[in-house]
Amino acid sequence: MRDVREIATEIVAREGGFVNDRDDPGGATNHGVTIHTLRRLGLDIDGDGDVDVDDIRALSRAQAVDIFIKHYHDRPGIARLPEDLRASVFDMYVNAGANAVKILQRLLRDMGEAVDVDGVIGPQTAAAAARAARSAPDHIADAYGIARRNYYFALADARPASRKFARSRAGGKGGWIRRAEEFISRRYHLDQQAFNERVSTW
Repeated sequence: MRDVREIATEIVAREGGFVNDRDDPGGATNHGVTIHTLRRLGLDIDGDGDVDVDDIRALSRAQAVDIFIKHYHDRPGIARLPEDLRASVFDMYVNAGANAVKILQRLLRDMGEAVDVDGVIGPQTAAAAARAARSAPDHIADAYGIARRNYYFALADARPASRKFARSRAGGKGGWIRRAEEFISRRYHLDQQAFNERVSTW
């Protein structure tokens, strides 16, 4: 079993450093932690009495790891899920909040499980995920990763300003798609032709 701190450290490395992209609904971000998250948690990193962009800039990698473990792994109950799903759902929770769980719940419903799509990992979702992992042990992680990828594509379909996160300026896979495919077996990665066909209407 992989250590949660190791997974969180990988997430921080994947997220990168400080960015403040006007097209990113998350706003100013550092190591994957958004200014909205700092404000919601009331974390005045620089101790000047407010929470602003300076606090995002001052956020350390170690602080980001701690935030992710406490608020994006422990609090939503990622550990209740089967081991094969934990890293990917944790990574997606950092990126998309409760939508990470809703993606899983929709997948479980597609697999015949009667679960509510409410973004909460309660006993119902945990039990359904465990059953799905037992019935498809070699496929559940790929299925979830593909569902993540489809979620990103759908966001970009609906919001043109977000397409740069799914397709690079050079026309290849953008960060969102590469991120999802890190959790998908290589045989299910989109080749360039398939990717081009998927984004051809953008």
